[in-house]
Amino acid sequence: MTVLTLTPNPSLDRSYEIPGLGRGAVLRAVGDRVDPGGKGVNVSRAVAAAGHRTVAVLPLGGPEGALLSRLLGELGIAVAGVPVRGSTRVNVALAESDGTLTKVNAAGPEVSEHESRALLETVAVEAARARSGERGATWLACCGSLPRGLADEWYAALVARAREAGVRVALDSSGPALAAALAERPDVVKPNAEELAEVVGRPLATVGDAVKAAEEVRAAGAGAVLASLGATGQLLVNADGARFASAPVEVVRSDVGAGDASLAGFLTVLASGGTGSEALASAVAHGAAAVQLPGSQMPAPDDLRPESVTVTTDVPLDLPLGLALSPVPSPNANGVV
Repeated sequence: MTVLTLTPNPSLDRSYEIPGLGRGAVLRAVGDRVDPGGKGVNVSRAVAAAGHRTVAVLPLGGPEGALLSRLLGELGIAVAGVPVRGSTRVNVALAESDGTLTKVNAAGPEVSEHESRALLETVAVEAARARSGERGATWLACCGSLPRGLADEWYAALVARAREAGVRVALDSSGPALAAALAERPDVVKPNAEELAEVVGRPLATVGDAVKAAEEVRAAGAGAVLASLGATGQLLVNADGARFASAPVEVVRSDVGAGDASLAGFLTVLASGGTGSEALASAVAHGAAAVQLPGSQMPAPDDLRPESVTVTTDVPLDLPLGLALSPVPSPNANGVV
């Protein structure tokens, strides 16, 4: 199996752990790190940490891009870089001791029409290479916001080309880019609660609201919806119906990249021939592990606690979003179903 990732606007992520954030003050960090960043890059990092093959397709520019490529190579990730004129962006995250996270995300370079075509062509080449002689499924994870220079319909064109090539597509984006891509029928979309509400054009208050919204997104073209509901848990709605999963988390150190780790856990199970319920359980285990790690560090197998995950078809429809489900499983909760 191979998981390809495309990150149109990657970054270097600098994270600082601080006791507290005060405006105008000199802050002393008690911990700091720099990680390869961008949603698709994080998916590749988590896939590689699990010992699976992954190729990261991304635009690279300036010394920041060179450092990003080197850091990915050190993690055992194959990099298919597309040179761009602008410099790869640098993002900053400030994590306070009480779990509050403040992020400053740079805009990133503007992508030219020539560079846009090069990204599409590189994805096609890497997809064909991955499928040649593959026994397992090949997935392409298209992740993150579109940089300046790319139209809202760019992801839609990419999904169409990937599906024509026989590659299964997972899309993790938001707003008009996500809405436009639904018509091309991505196999999986992965919104969080806010992004899901934006797609359907109304606020979501409960898990039941999220289920209805996910069903509408499927009706618009998505094969399945994997929705991250924060502390509440995760929801999978596909042709088999709806499933809900959750896991206890003792301490949240940083939620940067937690959703990306979840998507990686989900795709590695599906690419290996697992069921939707097994993939959902893996997604929750990866997400729960990621939020307990510093910065945007991705979980390794030893960080996972799959035995703590509960998956159920008895979805808690009335549970308000933002609240965690009781750790006591319901009679219909039966682990991985």
